[in-house]
This record gives sequence, structure tokens and C-alpha cells, in this order.
Amino acid sequence: MLDDTLKAQLKAYLERVKQPFEIVASLDDSESAREMEGLLKDIAALTDKITLKLDGSDARKPSFALNRIGSDMSLRFAAIPMGHEFTSLVLALLQVGGHPPKVEPDVIDQIKGLDGDYTFEVYMSLSCHNCPDVVQALNLMAVLNPRVKVTTIDGALFQKEVEERQIMAVPAVFLNGQMWASGRMTIEEIVGKLDQGAAARDAAKLSAKEPYDVLIVGGGPAGAAAAVYAARKGIRVGVAAERFGGQVNDTLAIENYISVLETDGPKFAAALEAHARAYDVDIMNLQRAEKLIPAAQPGGLIEVQLANGGSLKGKTVILATGARWRNVNVPGEAEYRNHGVAYCPHCDGPLFKGKKVAVIGGGNSGVEAAIDLAGVVEHVTLIEFAEQLRADAVLVSKLRSLPNVVILTHAQTTEITGDGQKVNGLTYTDRATGTSHHIELAGVFVQIGLVPNTEFLKGTLELSRFGEIMVDAKCHTSVPGVFAAGDVTTVPYKQIVIAAGEGAKAALSAFDHLIRTSAPA
Repeated sequence: MLDDTLKAQLKAYLERVKQPFEIVASLDDSESAREMEGLLKDIAALTDKITLKLDGSDARKPSFALNRIGSDMSLRFAAIPMGHEFTSLVLALLQVGGHPPKVEPDVIDQIKGLDGDYTFEVYMSLSCHNCPDVVQALNLMAVLNPRVKVTTIDGALFQKEVEERQIMAVPAVFLNGQMWASGRMTIEEIVGKLDQGAAARDAAKLSAKEPYDVLIVGGGPAGAAAAVYAARKGIRVGVAAERFGGQVNDTLAIENYISVLETDGPKFAAALEAHARAYDVDIMNLQRAEKLIPAAQPGGLIEVQLANGGSLKGKTVILATGARWRNVNVPGEAEYRNHGVAYCPHCDGPLFKGKKVAVIGGGNSGVEAAIDLAGVVEHVTLIEFAEQLRADAVLVSKLRSLPNVVILTHAQTTEITGDGQKVNGLTYTDRATGTSHHIELAGVFVQIGLVPNTEFLKGTLELSRFGEIMVDAKCHTSVPGVFAAGDVTTVPYKQIVIAAGEGAKAALSAFDHLIRTSAPA
């Protein structure tokens, strides 16, 4: 199952296993079970710390559990965890074997202190780049707390379950038999959702922090670059972000960041955070800004109030809150989100294997999504409002060469329809004739651009008619001491490399502001 190179790498990792444990497989006579058995035999042969048993009796077959000897741990894979999930498997093997996790001590204490019995089932697909974060977080929780039980399920391997539970987006997390959450989540988010008192404790801790010389709101490429450039000046820097990396986390392939030939979004986001932490930047994740309060007097402190009730202060503030996917805003979109309406073709595409889907949007992201989906689903209909596709010519040429794709231009989506549980079609109007048409579909992927995250700033500083923060060439906003950078601003071309450059520029402007003004101690 594993090639010699992968075996050598895995063997080196397994040398870190300190405690013996067993893998117990529950198999049937399927081809998938034979693949799983081969994988597990390869793993067990690499170390004497692992014992393989093939006599498991779990109802989900094929599956395997990792059991630490003498413990009540419950961690199971109903999957052959290769692809994006191979790292999840390696981490699970190490952590069950006693290797310490790279998680903050207070988060570990929080997990161990959870009061309740939690049985998680997380449905994923092997091509989903958002799923490993959730799988790895829940697995670690099962290792640290015996009252947390986790089963990771490959939706493609257990399609009957997926259909019965109406799962149309991954990762999908069930808790104690009920749908609990979907989409990418960090371990802090999961624990915070279970620990009801976490938000109040976090708010008090944040409000007690000393003011920053530069306070950055947002942790995408712009925020990360601003943090590094500001911290290199030897000043006190803090970053408050909903999730470090921002929208980059949802990007599959990055091939145009100069000097980096190829990487993926989650890896790039992790590198951004590591770079910022190398400069002792105070990173505060899972923090959403709700209000900006400008300084009461020149040189005074600027306050950022947070959704959890806490607040942070800075002598200067850099706003780098980025943007989010734009909604079509038609009937049925909200009702069927994660039930046929999706925004990530790489994550959710495999769930529509052999089915008919539509992609709304004829820009680069829409055309790339259609090309990607065409290799998985039965048929793709691409719908574009304008009279022609706006994507790069090379992408359009590739799309037109695919036999299972239909392109509809000058078409306006008017409704996404469903049967009450999941999507069953889409209605659009031909803008040339005014006639309405209905297409029977199993899924709709929305790819129509971005909306700036500036709702909390309305009435505080100057915004464009599109909601973007108005900035000058040096990233100044209309409020003294407040700067902005990245996709949230009026700077054209929403690209990672441009956002990073603007973040650096904003940090230099903020530092220039600091040395030219005085602020109270």
C-alpha cells in the first residue's frame, strides 16, 4: 500500500512513539477492506510498539481503531486515510503513542476539563483540504479526554450513510447522533463551542492586555505581513483574527506567489502564522471585531471591541479583515446551504460524484471550479450573468474542451430549488429573451467574487460604494492612526502577493505615524 519512500518517512516518525498501542481492524470482504488491511500491515511492520489485530467487530466495515493499552480511548477511522488525511493518520499514531501535541497548554487543560460525554462522527472526503484540521482536532481531543469518542468517516466509502444523513458538504460533524457543525474549525473553536464559559474568560483576559503600539485586525496575508514588518521595528504588536490565514485557508493551489513555485492554502497560512510568531507577535485567534472606536484626542488610544465582549487598544490600528465569498442572494441559497449549495468545489465535489451540478460565476474561480468538478461529477452547467466569460482565455479554452460541460452566458439565476431537505434544481432567466428555464441538479457551487468584511466599520470611517475601506497610497484611512491593507480596501486586484505588499506598507506607515506623534503611556 505504501511505497518505499513513504515507508521510510513514516518509520522515522514512528520512532517517536513512546507507549505501545494496538490497531484493531474491522474488515469485510470488500476491495476497500483489502486496501485497508494492506495499509495497516505496512504500518505495523515499521515498529514493535504497534500490534495489529484483524478481529474487530465494529458495525462500520471497513474501519480500524487505535487503542492505547490500558486506557479507555476511542479513536476510529472508517476510512483509508490517504490523500489530505494521511497527515491525520500519522498524527493520530504519534499522539496515541504518547508523542506530545503542539497545542497551547491552556487548550490542553481545557480539553481535559470538558465535563460531558461526547461521541463525534466527522464525515470528510480525501480531497478536502479543510477536513484535516477538524479530524486532527477531534482525534487529539479523544487522545486527551476518554469522554471524547471520535470516528472519522470517508463519505465516498460510506455513501449510504451520507445519503441517509443528507450530508452534502464536508467536513460535517455529528455529536451524539445529531448534526453539530460543518466547515473548517480549529481545535480552539471546537473546544470553545463545547466549553460555555470560555468566551467570558477569554474576553476578560483580552481586556486586561496592555495597549499595543500596532494592533492589527485580521490575520490573512496583509495582516501577517503587517505583523512581521511592525514587529521588526522592535515595537509591541498584536494581531486579532477570526482565523489566522484568512481566506487563504480555503485556497487549494497557490502557484503565483513569487519565489514559491507551488503550495496550498493551509500550508501557506501555517507559514504566515509561524513567521509572525517568530517575531513574538501576540496572536489572538478566534476574535471577531464588532466596533472601532477612534481616539478621543490626537495621539490617544484607539479601541477595538470584540464579539465576545472583550476589547483591545492600540496607539495605531491596521485593518486587514479581508473579504468573504459573495452570495447570490436568491431564494433557496440560504435554505440549502450545505445541503446542495456549496462554495468549495475541492472539498465538496466528491460528494456529488456521478451527479449533475451547476457553477454560478464565469470568472477565474468559477471556470476553475467547473473544470475541477467535470472530472468528478456527471455533468456541469456553468452560469454567467454577463454576455461572455470573464476568466483567462487558457481556462475558458480548457473548459470548452470538456464533453460534460454546458456554458450558459447572459443568464441570471433567480432561484435554487429543493425538496425541503436538499437541492434538486436551479431556475434562471435568459437575459436576451426574458424566458425562464429550470435545470434539475443535485448541487450548486457559488463562485461570484468577494464581499469586504467591513460591516462593523460603517459610520466610523470612509467606505467606497462597494463597502471597501478608502485608502491612499500609504494605506491611510479617513481616521488618524488607523490604516488598512489587503482585500478589504479599495486597492485593485485581490491577490495574495498584493495583499502582503499592502500589509508591509501599512506597517511602515503606522510606524512612521508613531514616531511623528506622541501617545499617552
